[in-house]
Amino acid sequence: MPEPRMSVEQPLWRALIAYRLLTLCYALALYGHAYGRLRHPLGAGAYMAFLTAWTLLTLGRVRGAERCTKGFLAADLTVALAGVLLTVVVDTPARIQHGAFTLPSIWTAGPVLAFAIKGGWRWAALASSLVAAADLAERRAFTRDTVHNVILVWVAGVAIGYVVEVARASERTLARALRIEAATRERERLARDIHDGVLQVLAMVRRRGDRAGGEAAELGRLAGEQEAALRTLIRAEPPSDQDTGGPRDLRDLLAPLASAAVTVSAPATAVPLAPAAAAQLAAAVGAALDNVRRHAGPAAHAWILVEDEPDAVLVTVRDDGPGIPEGRLAAAEREGRLGVAQSIRGRLRDLGGTADLLSVPGQGTEVELRLPKERARARLTQAHSGSGGSTP
Repeated sequence: MPEPRMSVEQPLWRALIAYRLLTLCYALALYGHAYGRLRHPLGAGAYMAFLTAWTLLTLGRVRGAERCTKGFLAADLTVALAGVLLTVVVDTPARIQHGAFTLPSIWTAGPVLAFAIKGGWRWAALASSLVAAADLAERRAFTRDTVHNVILVWVAGVAIGYVVEVARASERTLARALRIEAATRERERLARDIHDGVLQVLAMVRRRGDRAGGEAAELGRLAGEQEAALRTLIRAEPPSDQDTGGPRDLRDLLAPLASAAVTVSAPATAVPLAPAAAAQLAAAVGAALDNVRRHAGPAAHAWILVEDEPDAVLVTVRDDGPGIPEGRLAAAEREGRLGVAQSIRGRLRDLGGTADLLSVPGQGTEVELRLPKERARARLTQAHSGSGGSTP
């Protein structure tokens, strides 16, 4: 048997098994006690035999959420409702009016509890309402005992369903916290190793390259950029968990892009986006920086500005390079090099956003990426990560 999906639910499933068995015994005892006073005792006995077989044969179905399918829940509830309505046929009107038991008795609450554990309080409310309708149809009157029983089953089912939903949310939060804690410990260990080794070597290369001059100075400058990028990376907060579908802070994805040649400016507060949208937007920014490195020259500087507007997230990538000659982008597309068309504009188009490029020869290039928040949420399931193309 597969492991239960949520360990916090397992005691509830075990309790449900015990409840079904105990209430079955109680219903059989009531039937035996009233056998001689029923209108059709043999018909009632046939239903009780079926109920006994059903309960025993389906114990495996209520051992966990995986096997307790929607189809089984519907069939289980149907068995309970059929027993309640069949009581009118096999019992006498006088006994029913005096509050005699229904054939399944309190076993009927078992399917309601199964609905609650499997689907939460909304499912429990639906199942409880159907049981209430069957009870009222069987009694054909709003007696005090009937209303009392209906309300008791409804409140119990909804309460247990709500508790299950809260427990599931707590379990997910705890699991996410444990994953983040483990990632943080690993990050700290890597940071210590990097600080003790790689960063010190890069710093030494940078210092000696500056003193040596010439080609060594260029090597020292590159080492300095890598040192700055690594320091930014190990200082950054670990990313939030993506498996749960929770929002990502765009700042966490853009912070590692900062270096001696790239300045990142972002709001002081988080810029939350859906995980897929945040990843695609950061990838588009990375593609824009690739173009800067390839075409603006080693001396160019780039600035990334993040703005969290009420209805959209705006990211601007600007450089002080020579700019893009007129017609260069169109020529690149004709030659099959679709870096801007696919890696930047294509990504934003897939998310429902826009990418505008402004370049003046001799005055640098500015790429403005605008992602409407509502459209990003609507297209979360359509967004795909990792798509890219060659740069022009």
